[in-house]
Amino acid sequence: MGAGPANMTFQRLDIAAFAGFLLLVVGVSLYASRGNKSAAGYFLAGRNLPWWLIGFSLIASNISTEHFVGMAGRGYDLGLAIASYEWMAAVTLVLVGLFFLPRFLAAGIYTIPEYLEFRYDVRTRTLMAGFILAAYVLVALATVLYSGALALESIFGLDMSAGIWLIGVLAGGYTIYGGLKAVVWSDLIQGVALLLGGVVVTVLGFRAMGGLGPFLEAADGKLHTVLPLNHPEMPWLAVFIGGLWIPNIFYWGLNQFITQRTLAARSLADGQRGLFLAGFIKLFIPFIIIFPGIMAAELFADQVTNPDQAYPVMMRELLPAGLTGLMFAALFGAVMSSLDSMLNSAATIFSVDLYKRHLRPESSSRRLMAVGRVTTGVLVVVACLWAPLVARAPSVFEYIQMFWGFISPGIVAAFLFGIFARRTPPAAAFGGMVLGIPVYGLLLWTLPEVAFLHHMAITFLAISAYIAVVTRARPLSAPRRLPRAADGVDLTPATGAGFWAGGVIAGAAVLYIIFW
Repeated sequence: MGAGPANMTFQRLDIAAFAGFLLLVVGVSLYASRGNKSAAGYFLAGRNLPWWLIGFSLIASNISTEHFVGMAGRGYDLGLAIASYEWMAAVTLVLVGLFFLPRFLAAGIYTIPEYLEFRYDVRTRTLMAGFILAAYVLVALATVLYSGALALESIFGLDMSAGIWLIGVLAGGYTIYGGLKAVVWSDLIQGVALLLGGVVVTVLGFRAMGGLGPFLEAADGKLHTVLPLNHPEMPWLAVFIGGLWIPNIFYWGLNQFITQRTLAARSLADGQRGLFLAGFIKLFIPFIIIFPGIMAAELFADQVTNPDQAYPVMMRELLPAGLTGLMFAALFGAVMSSLDSMLNSAATIFSVDLYKRHLRPESSSRRLMAVGRVTTGVLVVVACLWAPLVARAPSVFEYIQMFWGFISPGIVAAFLFGIFARRTPPAAAFGGMVLGIPVYGLLLWTLPEVAFLHHMAITFLAISAYIAVVTRARPLSAPRRLPRAADGVDLTPATGAGFWAGGVIAGAAVLYIIFW
């Protein structure tokens, strides 16, 4: 899968930059996480994260090599239309901050599956926890490891297996020790390096193209964001009112890997401001990830044998001597910022939703921390073993989005009915989550030519119809009373929340109009 022998050589400055970056990340992470003596400290950073740290951590955790490799690869093939995942995500972050986060913080939950027990029953909570753990290992962790190793192989000639284990051991090491606090501080450093590195590659790409004008002229056919109704991957109906909302709502509002930061906010206002900051940054991500992928199609098409190599080839061919180590560090930061977040979140779900809930309810905070650390180590090993199998997929980004579709429509439906239809019974939610797997699988098998986003929408509608019928037949006699947070979290909304939320939504609308 590699792009051939690397043509870059490390200078002393490159080696110093890379080593210094890794030492900075690990050192700051371990220092920030010192004194973790409780489960709340290890899994939720003591519920004391400020808004700016939440915002940058959200972006750094989300943007990884699955974007630099997978999304840039889709930009190489498809064009700017793939930016809909980013711009619609910005809108979704606003909705999560206004409607989901207040309810989650009010309930004082550690994990998203925990909310389902409060609203439905323990069986529904356990089902979601099992789904999420399986998806993290087989989809999320494996694709981050594989895409990171693919980038290292394409740029530096590092063996794929060696790259997978190197990334897993480095990110897993400080995550095992420091928990969420180590993760968010490493995310802050790596997020800044990631964004700056993306800007550098984009600027160098424009220079190689001859400027903005020649780029716009050469890439005109790939700069449209709204594609025909019958497009096999990104039809406009799915983008604006259809299936794209399902993975967005799930990922940004119900995915422990992301929501763990907002659950650790020191107040509702901080959580909301962090989400709005992340939404604002999201508006600009396509220009530093998708644009280089489009440029690669014009500049280096003869060197790109697999679309997922587009961004790595851009880095390899455009970076001048002296920047190699810095960009290598930024790439490593992109990988580790997502990997450490997923590992910590998966360990949290196993420790809190499965181990403590079913095996050792009397577990102390220290025991839960120990279980979380062991779980993190085991997950690293399993994900490293599974990661090479991702190479069989035609596209990393499509692999991720398609396979999440087996569980995300059912989870989204269960939460939406649980929040807005207060008499929905546990059997309806549990049955709907189970039903999603065969319905989605059947659609993929019988209608392979239809966009998988349409499959998600149809699956969601089928599940919703099932939940509605069961609710009408056997509604709860009275709405469930959810617990109130006992740890004194300030639930006062952010001042001016409507103004900032409106700004993010308006920004997304303007970008769509420009590139229509």
